[in-house]
Amino acid sequence: MGVGLDLAIVVVSWNVRELLEACLASVYQSLERSNLGGEVWVVDNASADGSAEMVRERFPQAHLLTNETNIGFAAANNQALREMGFPNSQIPRYVLLLNPDTVVVGDALATMVRFLDENSSVGVAGAKLVHPDGRLQHSAFAFPTLAQAFLDFFPVHHRLLESRLNGRYPRRLYERGEPFPIDHPLGAALMARGEAIREVGLLDERFFIYCEEIDWCMRMKKAGWEVYCVPRAEIVHHVAQSTGQVRDQMFVELWRSRRLLFEKHYGPFYRWAVRHIVRLGLWAEMRRAKAAHRRGEISDDALSSRLKACRQVKEMFSGGNRPCSSLNC
Repeated sequence: MGVGLDLAIVVVSWNVRELLEACLASVYQSLERSNLGGEVWVVDNASADGSAEMVRERFPQAHLLTNETNIGFAAANNQALREMGFPNSQIPRYVLLLNPDTVVVGDALATMVRFLDENSSVGVAGAKLVHPDGRLQHSAFAFPTLAQAFLDFFPVHHRLLESRLNGRYPRRLYERGEPFPIDHPLGAALMARGEAIREVGLLDERFFIYCEEIDWCMRMKKAGWEVYCVPRAEIVHHVAQSTGQVRDQMFVELWRSRRLLFEKHYGPFYRWAVRHIVRLGLWAEMRRAKAAHRRGEISDDALSSRLKACRQVKEMFSGGNRPCSSLNC
């Protein structure tokens, strides 16, 4: 790793070869447009689609790490961070955690670095994410609340889903274009200051996937670092292209990670209340799945998979043992 490195980009990939190729091409194009000293690290989590071979052939300048099993998002990012020398390394100045189903637009990387250079109290910055058709995608969020847990299972009105009650920041803040303070960005594009990583430590590897960025930002804020969204840094995000391959398993992983987050950062009343919300929500989710099956909208196998996932989450929130990662059981 070069001396005086400005930015290291870490991309953790699992079975999204074509998207990964487009992502890396956009990263190198953005770096070429800037004056940044940048390096790219790709961690392949046991893909079976030739992703690692593609990286070796198309992007030989990238640092490629390959795993024999899917070790999870947090652990794979940490794998690259440790290779760089964290938590003790003095370089790079910044690290960008970037999903493989993203495309960096224009000078987004330089824009985020410039913002962090000009604001030494900020430990984490997120980009503005957009859908492939250009529509805004919420990329900045408030820390989880009981209202958000309720709305996950009972989406009573679309306006509530778009509101601060559901942890979303107003669209006008993105449209205004000026950086604004947030609780945490989506982990699809999260840039962290090297100094903050050295102070706070690496990602918590108990989070197999989901909530690791929330936990990191909570720890950053407790250490005194600020977190911002930088709307002028735009990144296209295709959304859940890896996790969508195993939807019901990811439903279990989501709530497994949320349970860990609640145990780690929230008090007894919150944990008691969210446990009841989740159990009520799972009952409603199972009823919806059965109704969809009766209408012929989902197959027998899909119903069985969905009900199994709900039962696993119910067990977690009923005082049962936390299950192993559903991808490695």
